Parts: sequence; structure tokens; C-alpha cells
Amino acid sequence: MSFLIRVQLPDNPGILGAIATALGTAGADILSVDVVERRNGIAIDDLVVDLPSDRLPDALITAAESVDGVEVDAVRPYAGVLDTHSELELVEEVAAHPANGLAVLADGVPKIMHAGWSLVVHRTSDGGVERLAASGAAPETRLADIPWLPLERATILDGDEPWIPEMWRELGTELAATPLGKPDLVLLVGRPGGPMFRAAEVARLAHLAGIVAVVLNG
Repeated sequence: MSFLIRVQLPDNPGILGAIATALGTAGADILSVDVVERRNGIAIDDLVVDLPSDRLPDALITAAESVDGVEVDAVRPYAGVLDTHSELELVEEVAAHPANGLAVLADGVPKIMHAGWSLVVHRTSDGGVERLAASGAAPETRLADIPWLPLERATILDGDEPWIPEMWRELGTELAATPLGKPDLVLLVGRPGGPMFRAAEVARLAHLAGIVAVVLNG
């Protein structure tokens, strides 16, 4: 099985090598590393690893935290290990299929952001919420109201707010959202079970949404 591990680690040379060695002792093989954030001598990295089916995910935590100064924020199953989409590739795909641009965006964002799903929604003229596009794993739950619409800037959302569907809360879904060119059109991204979105990830999401909005409205 493949897992996504988010780790906090000292931003020192050789530390990733030490983590790779420690994970190797647990039978894990690192498939990719994505730098989420770096500041004040601390790095936040996402590691996608393969783990033999006879090993428990807890072994990943034990192995990674055996390296001095390393803390594991979250471990969750991850199905996107072989997808090599980047922001540029996704923007190019949106530009090539503008009629289905929102659907292409919604489908591609979870792979880039290491998330579980994404939705494109907008506020209708009568004050309701309409789903315009969704990724393959997006929940079927219909949103009767989104009180933070219209949205002026990308943000991390509180998963305990009253508008959150009960199933999302039970799964511990972390949420982030960004406007898509206008405040009443929004890209909503969810990570069931975490990890939480970091400020650098929200900035990355906003940048991507801004480019896509220009491409679709150009």
C-alpha cells in the first residue's frame, strides 16, 4: 500500500537521507518528496511511500521519529503515487480543454495538493449553492449553504463550523478554499483525516486558481 506521511524536520543537510534509511528499515520505499514549507530552520515535507501489505502504518511513524528532531504530523493512505501532474501540466490541460476547464481543474487539484477531493462551487442568484465540477472521489453530499461565500482570498476553513456536513466532520476533513477569478466562484479542497493545510499550500492553491481563472476567462 501507498501512504502519504507529513513530517516536520530540521532543515539540515542529510536529514532526508537519514529518514529514508530509517523508513527502509521498516520495509518502506520512498516514491516522492514534496516540500510543503520551510522557515525558521524547520521544514515540512510530504513523503509518499510504499509499505508492504504485512506491515502496519504505525511502523512508518516509529521509523521516521527515530531520527532526531523529526515529528510525524499525519499518515494516511494515498492513491496518487504514480501521478506526475504539476501545476504547469494542469494549466496546459485546462487551456487545451476550456469547455471542460473546471472539471479538469477539479480532477487534477487533489493530485497536486495531496488531497482527497476537490469541488468547484458558486453562489447562485437566489443565494443557493451549485456544484459545477467535482473530482472523482468528491463526496456526494450537497451543500445547502456556504456562509463564507463570497470569498475574497484563499483561506483555511474551520472543519468544526456548523455548515460542515456531519460525514466530513467524522472523517476529520481538513479544508481549504480559494476564489476562481471572482468571489462567488470557489475551489474547495478536502483532506479526509488530514494533514492540515499549511499557509504555503494555501498560497500555492491561490496561485494555481488565479492562473486557471485567467486561462478560462482570457
